[in-house]
Amino acid sequence: MNTQHINWKTGTWEHPQNKKPVADIVIAGDWAPIRDFSHTILENPEAIYGDLLPVLRDSHLRVVNLECPLAEEKTSVHKSGAVLKGIPGHIDGLTAVPFEVVTLGNNHVFDYGSAAFAQTRDLLRQNGILSTGAGLSLAEAEKPLLVSVNGTQIGIISFSEGEDLTAAAPGKPGVFGWEIDRVIDLVREIRSDAHVVIVICHGGVEYIPFPPPYLAGALQRIAGAGADLVIGHHPHVPQGVHIHKSVPICFSLGNFVFFQPTDLQYRKIGYLVKVGVAEKGVGAIRIIPYEIGPDRLVLLKEEKLQRTLRKLSALSAPLESPEGIRDAWHGFLKYYGVSGFKDEIANIMDQFVIEPPKGAAMFRNRLTTLQHSHHLTDLMTRIMDGTLESAPKWAVAVVAEYLTRKVSDGLPE
Repeated sequence: MNTQHINWKTGTWEHPQNKKPVADIVIAGDWAPIRDFSHTILENPEAIYGDLLPVLRDSHLRVVNLECPLAEEKTSVHKSGAVLKGIPGHIDGLTAVPFEVVTLGNNHVFDYGSAAFAQTRDLLRQNGILSTGAGLSLAEAEKPLLVSVNGTQIGIISFSEGEDLTAAAPGKPGVFGWEIDRVIDLVREIRSDAHVVIVICHGGVEYIPFPPPYLAGALQRIAGAGADLVIGHHPHVPQGVHIHKSVPICFSLGNFVFFQPTDLQYRKIGYLVKVGVAEKGVGAIRIIPYEIGPDRLVLLKEEKLQRTLRKLSALSAPLESPEGIRDAWHGFLKYYGVSGFKDEIANIMDQFVIEPPKGAAMFRNRLTTLQHSHHLTDLMTRIMDGTLESAPKWAVAVVAEYLTRKVSDGLPE
């Protein structure tokens, strides 16, 4: 097996130096006790994990992205997208597994303001759950987490694009924002204390099958600077995996315990990453796909599993080169096109009439957030220079499949 690539028949990768794992960590994507999952988590928190529960428990450490506050606060902030919130009772959905670590570097943990965030942070501490990636100060938000697993020190860094201007600043609470140079500095700083460094990024464009070039380049820089594993989430759909200089980068794990009322296939698929931690570095990873049912998660098996791994393999192929990443992004720009831009602007203008603060938040977010600024700037540039229509057909087709294929269609052969 080429050790720079995943074995997609099994969903596994082993480090070329054959580092022997001494502990297992399982990392999951976005977790929010919302919509149809809220009641189940309150009534029977173990049930929401379905037959993934033994997989989660068969590890020495469990990490998940807590995608919203767990607080009684009733008043949300004005922001571009949806506002999400659980209540303190939902903490049982985390302790039932148990998840020992949550990352908070995301675009929803401050949806109900700083007070709700502080209540959430205190609730986590009271239940013995460690966290990183957000805080009531910049120093707290960017502080890496160090945790010992079977005598091995694991360093975890969590950061986010800081969408809706939620990035922390001196004297201002928020998430550890899009400061790639600072992330790299922290990776190098904690190397003396940590045997393994894991960086978890919440960013990118939602619902599309490939990472944007700016995000791919940033995560490759972090991998090259000394991280042992880089994990991404936020797109709410699974994306591919790239091995960069013997460092796995999983660009998006997809939804986890995060219910979306949709019949679109790829918003109902995600994967766990099981990490074999060696004495120094990551010895192996295993991709574990699942589907999100109406009331619980379901581990994928047999033909469904193989189809999903084949799809992830296909999504990973363009990530092997800068040209492939640019072509994949071009496919999204072409699919979105002028009509998509017109619809988006019309929606924002409608919001200005219905709820002016909401419309203002949406427009401001388009100006200040990397995913939107790169998307719109690259789209306008290609319209101006006449290259939009030359997007590779394969890339346009994959984007179309991701944005239209329904659960009833099943996974492709």
